Amino acid sequence: MKLKKLAIAALAASMLVAVAGCEKKPEKVRIAMVVKSLGNGFFDAAHSGANEAAAQLKDVEIIYTGPTTPSAEGQIEIINSLISQKVSAIVISANDPDALVPIAKKAMARGIKVISFDSGLAQEGRLMQLNPSNANLIGQKQIQMASDAIGGAGEIAILSASAQATNQNIWINVMKSELAKPEFSKLKLVATVYGDDQSDKSYREAIGLLRSNPNLKAIIAPTTVGINAASKAVVDEHLVGKVFVTGLGLPSEMAGHVKTGAVREFAIWNPIDLGYAATYAAYDFVKAAPNAKAGGSVSAGRMGTIAIDANGEAAMGAPFTYNKENVDKFSKIF
Repeated sequence: MKLKKLAIAALAASMLVAVAGCEKKPEKVRIAMVVKSLGNGFFDAAHSGANEAAAQLKDVEIIYTGPTTPSAEGQIEIINSLISQKVSAIVISANDPDALVPIAKKAMARGIKVISFDSGLAQEGRLMQLNPSNANLIGQKQIQMASDAIGGAGEIAILSASAQATNQNIWINVMKSELAKPEFSKLKLVATVYGDDQSDKSYREAIGLLRSNPNLKAIIAPTTVGINAASKAVVDEHLVGKVFVTGLGLPSEMAGHVKTGAVREFAIWNPIDLGYAATYAAYDFVKAAPNAKAGGSVSAGRMGTIAIDANGEAAMGAPFTYNKENVDKFSKIF
């Protein structure tokens, strides 16, 4: 009888082991990053940031995808496929804010969390939009860089895109507000000109600024076309070291100007950080974090906590600064 009990106990134990062995490992959170197009250095960098976040979160799998050419149709086709794959979340930089709304709503109806980053979806098509920065941070950053370049005193000018560019005008208004602060009282804005985001016109406008303002110390160009053109103008006019250019630029275009000395530092959002923060945000929504909602916030690892406004919009942080210490590294990325 004793042997029989032992046999039964042994059988029960082996069955428990077998059942345990059949238990499935927890499924990974599958986050699909849908970019505007593949082969784009900016989004490749965002992908590396997403992978960094996934490694820290441990239970995340990143699916990196996008059309070969930037089109809403291509992204719609991809999202349809991702719905069939039953991914946990879709993080998208939209080629069209409105055309993608119906397919994004379909994904959300199937329980997929949809957030947009960089180029946003219309509000009804996503749970959150992660902007790289916001107007105040962008304006403040550019005035601070100009001030730092010229020792906090002197004449400055702005070379913008078009006079109708909404974002440029908002940033310029923030810059003017910053100049009213005591810490920038020794800076004097002498001119604002517009190059219409055309290289040749921006160059001519920059030359005009330099020749008509002999005491000019800095040009701020809140446009990647303008900052490149202004830097070239400073070199051509032999004013390196006397006039400094700053603003928003791409490392791949600005590395040479940093080396000439025409630019000490410039800024733009870091796509690595953007992909990283977007992945963390998506994870919070998938895990139903209590604050992951409009009016709440998401945790973003090394990027800290990111607040979400009532419209589901969030800003990652101030634009990232590029200078001689890091521009070569990033110029290989975008």
